[in-house]
Amino acid sequence: MTPAARALRGAVIAYQWTLRPVIGAQCRFHPSCSHYALEALQRHGALRGGWLATRRILRCNPWHPGGEDPVPPSRAAAPPAFQPVPKG
Repeated sequence: MTPAARALRGAVIAYQWTLRPVIGAQCRFHPSCSHYALEALQRHGALRGGWLATRRILRCNPWHPGGEDPVPPSRAAAPPAFQPVPKG
């Protein structure tokens, strides 16, 4: 994990320990937005993971139905679209 991703992860954990108990757990998604952010940062790093977490937080509002919303798999873990056939 890059230093930037670690710093963002620290900010999310600080939120979970300080503000979340005061605000309450009212996220309409599963996993919660903060857990989603931690997983996105772990899988994708600071730039893409931070972007995914920001998009998720912006969707977390009274006009969105919420529900199951997993972190997409990393592109490195995805199987290639084309696999050559071995010769022989």
